Amino acid sequence: MEKITSFTINHLKLLPGIYVSRRDQAGDSVITTFDIRMTRPNFEPVMNTAEIHTIEHLGATFLRNHEFFSSRILYFGPMGCRTGFYLLLSGDYKSGDIVPLITEMYEFIRDFEGEVPGAAARDCGNYLDMNLGMAKYLAGKFLDSVLYGIDDNQLIYPED
Repeated sequence: MEKITSFTINHLKLLPGIYVSRRDQAGDSVITTFDIRMTRPNFEPVMNTAEIHTIEHLGATFLRNHEFFSSRILYFGPMGCRTGFYLLLSGDYKSGDIVPLITEMYEFIRDFEGEVPGAAARDCGNYLDMNLGMAKYLAGKFLDSVLYGIDDNQLIYPED
């Protein structure tokens, strides 16, 4: 079997950032998959499931209610390695195109107060596994260390 594209990226050189993971043709549409990498793989600790789950709930809620992008959002969810998230958008995009959207989303998460949307037994299969405080902390860290000063090294996958 061939390696899938995401396994061909040198994770030892990969920095936190926003990367186009792949583009797929679906009928007449292009689907762009983004790698939103919050921690440096194999160098930093991975995120725990509670904060990942909280970021997922808040991020998905924010994205699916966004004034411009809501109709283009196909999926937002965590990576199995717990170092970031995947975002699938309908349309042909570059990483730089969505920096404002992702910045706005992480500001929403950092500043969120109240009950996490969907954090109830009726709405979620694991509603007790949430950590709003840590999700807010990680969102703020990602904003300060990556998004507010993002450059090409954090927008284009490293060469092997």
